[in-house]
Amino acid sequence: MRRLLALRQDQRLTTRHVRLMAESLEVTERTVWRWLAAAERDESAAAEPGTRTQSKDRFSVTPEVRSLLALWKGNVAAVHRELIARAAKDEGEPPPSIPTLHRAIQRDLTPGERAGLAGGERAARKHDVFLARPRGWRNQAWETDHVQAPVLVDVDGKARRPWITWFTDCATNAITGVAVTPGDPSRESVLSALRSAVLREEPYGPFGGLPEKVRVDRGKDFLSRTVTAAFDLLDVTVEDLPAYTPHLKGTVEGLNRAVESMFLAALPGYARQPRPGKRASRPKDEVLLGFEDFTARLLAWTLWWNTEHRPAPLQGKTPLEAWQDDPTPLRDVPAADLWTFTLEDAGTRTLTTRGVRFRRRDYVGAWMTGQAGIQVRVRFMPHHDHRIEVYHAATGRYLGPADLADQATDEQISAVRRARAARTRRLKKDLEASQRERYAAVNQPEAPQRLGALTGAQAEAELAQATDTDLSQLALPDLIPPAAPPADWRTPPSLVTRTAPGRPALLPPGPAPDGPPGPTAQTAEDGDDS
Repeated sequence: MRRLLALRQDQRLTTRHVRLMAESLEVTERTVWRWLAAAERDESAAAEPGTRTQSKDRFSVTPEVRSLLALWKGNVAAVHRELIARAAKDEGEPPPSIPTLHRAIQRDLTPGERAGLAGGERAARKHDVFLARPRGWRNQAWETDHVQAPVLVDVDGKARRPWITWFTDCATNAITGVAVTPGDPSRESVLSALRSAVLREEPYGPFGGLPEKVRVDRGKDFLSRTVTAAFDLLDVTVEDLPAYTPHLKGTVEGLNRAVESMFLAALPGYARQPRPGKRASRPKDEVLLGFEDFTARLLAWTLWWNTEHRPAPLQGKTPLEAWQDDPTPLRDVPAADLWTFTLEDAGTRTLTTRGVRFRRRDYVGAWMTGQAGIQVRVRFMPHHDHRIEVYHAATGRYLGPADLADQATDEQISAVRRARAARTRRLKKDLEASQRERYAAVNQPEAPQRLGALTGAQAEAELAQATDTDLSQLALPDLIPPAAPPADWRTPPSLVTRTAPGRPALLPPGPAPDGPPGPTAQTAEDGDDS
């Protein structure tokens, strides 16, 4: 640009020079002429052609503009209107034009700041740069997480979205353990996945052993007392990551994204499938997978991931090949000990002739014969209340399982659940009916007006019924004893003391047609109550 400026000053500049410069810079000839005119006015502009001149009066983004951008979700036009309204009230300086405001925001704010002011921290995080951890060695670090599968599965006749809990090895990208739950996951899901991750015998191997540390994301299931106690007994360090930092456990987060696009999206019942029509509804004739079939397919995909898939970080190797090429020794735990470590401790009990008392229910086992009177320690799997595991309190020796005595049949449990569901639906319907209120539509500022008219008699009747109901709930039936029955009645001795002998019994005015004088209807009712 300086050479063109010198040629122009010597009056030797031709159109051919300008055209060649425009082609080399990939701009138009008009742009080159404009840069030359700016360089003639200010020689510093020749060093950086196209750069706007710096002026003291140039508008810059202020804290007020930043706060308004956050308020209006990045809408620059709305921010400009707000600045104009404030300037009209003498609450600030008149704003620049909208193009100037746009240029200032583009110049003074980074893409991450603009995205964060418009969409929050999650949107700003997409513009951050993250470092990659060294690959390390097998079982150096595991990562674990829950993920809800976006697939509807038939669970006892209801469409549910199951949850997947898995552990993955950061060095080899191998899925070491997995557990599937039809409903919401719990600490039982974590313990089940942990057992399948640690054991290396069939059908879990060859991945497994004890890791040095496990990264979790502050989930209450992973930090529960039972899970943390199991990790302590297994000598595994739990690395509790800060909240809202999914990039710190990128291996399992990448697996959560991969399982949807590589496997779940092709299953029937996929909840995020684009569908025709204005309303995204599931076809009525769509046949959902059963929970057992879904679990079998997920485990088959997990096997494919470990043995055939070649992730890019492994440079052409499968997780199995990367695992087998790593000579790091493994720490194994016997299956019986691992089962004990991953059970929740319920303290000691005394074994009686009725079995072991746990949570106000009795548990019995065939091995209890002749053992009544000893002290035992109870361990159990969370939410599996049909069976407990019993150990000797003094020696810690495993005695055997104990099943719930008088356990209801599957038909009885299903009937109870149907009755509870019907009661819940009725209660929900009644509550919705009582809380449904309609208001009149307005086109002027005024107080809300409820719709629905009642007569004075209807209002008094409903209030009286509510008052009677409240008083009946507060009534004390034994506060005033009933009147004593007639003398010819045979009253049990246990009820004589609960009557008021000083109150006379009401008798009819005349003898009964078929017998001696008897009590009236009111007296008979009192006698029955007594």
